[in-house]
Amino acid sequence: MTDPNANLFAALRAAFPSDLDAIAVETDDGLYYSWRDLDRASAMIANLFDALGLKAGDRIAVQVEKSVEAMMLYLATLRAGYVFLPLNTAYRAGEIEYFIGNAEPAVVVCSSANADWVAPLAIAAGTQHVFTLDDDRKGTLLEVAAQCSDQHKVAQKKPDDLAAILYTSGTTGRSKGAMLTHRNLQSNAEVLKDYWGWRPGADVLIHALPIFHVHGLFVAIHGALISGSRMIWLSRFDPKRVVARLPDATVFMGVPTLYTRLLAEPTLTREICNGMRLFISGSAPLLLETFEAWRERTGHTILERYGMSETVMLTSNPYSSVQGERRGGTVGFPLPGVQLRVRNDAGEPCVAGEIGHIEVAGPNVFAGYWRMPEKTREEFTDDGYFKTGDVGQVDGLGYVTIVGRSKDLIISGGYNVYPAEIEGYINELAGVAESALIGVPHPDFGEVGVAIVTPKPGAALDGEAIVAELKGRLANFKVPKRCFVVPELPRNAMGKVQKALLREQHKSLFKAGRKR
Repeated sequence: MTDPNANLFAALRAAFPSDLDAIAVETDDGLYYSWRDLDRASAMIANLFDALGLKAGDRIAVQVEKSVEAMMLYLATLRAGYVFLPLNTAYRAGEIEYFIGNAEPAVVVCSSANADWVAPLAIAAGTQHVFTLDDDRKGTLLEVAAQCSDQHKVAQKKPDDLAAILYTSGTTGRSKGAMLTHRNLQSNAEVLKDYWGWRPGADVLIHALPIFHVHGLFVAIHGALISGSRMIWLSRFDPKRVVARLPDATVFMGVPTLYTRLLAEPTLTREICNGMRLFISGSAPLLLETFEAWRERTGHTILERYGMSETVMLTSNPYSSVQGERRGGTVGFPLPGVQLRVRNDAGEPCVAGEIGHIEVAGPNVFAGYWRMPEKTREEFTDDGYFKTGDVGQVDGLGYVTIVGRSKDLIISGGYNVYPAEIEGYINELAGVAESALIGVPHPDFGEVGVAIVTPKPGAALDGEAIVAELKGRLANFKVPKRCFVVPELPRNAMGKVQKALLREQHKSLFKAGRKR
């Protein structure tokens, strides 16, 4: 007797409602997709990949704008048993060249607008197949897939087979590819389905997040699909449109920035939120004032949770009052199946309320970093716990609070910005001797990067010109909002740059009334 298929797609497909002609996805431009559409289209794209003669474990790298067809492409990759590699749509040539060179994908799918520079990079790296996919249901991927059968047998996979690779930068050096297995993703989806009270066929999710990272791709999409719930699909976040659709929905997921922008909409009222069941926030710390303002304005208490690219979701505030209350400023309890501990610098367990390093284990924790065995070993303890790099505490009731992050990490609008990477680009610019990137508070993005740069002898640098130069090289969320040129950087006795001092000096830079 063969083992049951551990392919994540098989679990998602099994949760589709019996009426396959019911609406699965409604888009903001008036299109409707049935569950049968999702099934047939994913089968056709899967058959296309199979026809290419790809090998088990081959990567399919994707950098396209958000669309339902892009979601179908993801489902097709799972269905055919290959490894999905989502790439941020803001990445530029230098970044894409690294990712493609490192992952060596067999297939690259990009937007038509970027094909002229993505395709040569892919071909130079040995990729044999490049397709295009646009957000208007056009592109060579769909043109070729349309010739394929709409029947496809789901590929047989084992629990520890790779399903996806998500690139996540470290605090030093180049980006690392976090390898997520079918077990990692399915176990987390099943846990969240129960923990967040998803109601099969009754819930409606407003999907307003990008789909190239954990929050929008795995947490949101998996949550809806594995509960057979309909999605209202917004191509991009628009606060007015989100508020207008709240009466038609029951669940909304967003990063803190989205909640602050929704609170700025006068049409957001308790009445318009009457039918909503759950508002979830993650990807960055939610300010307590936003938490309280949302509850006062809407009558709903935001559920904040905590996760990582390497682990999907780790903790969550309670959904049900039976589990406890949702507490602002915390990320709740470890999810069922997740082991979470806090240890001090000596590796000893912290007592309740004591701050230390957060380490986790469980079926959701990734398999390691792509082609980086030494780095993988460094990031795990001898007894198998993953070192998150976050600093926090667990109180006497079990609530987890994150009080710090990996050294120098900046979270801007829900996206991770790693100073070492940006500093590397700045230091390559003509006339730059050295740079330091720091995170400072920002009323909209929560936190933004600010660059402090020193010139080489005789060089004349201009901060605005440096920012403009970086915009052509980096994704927009990584580009510093401001750049200051100074004679020298402050250092301690060991010669280390004192970033804490720089953050203190610039912490009021974006306060209300100050020039931005």
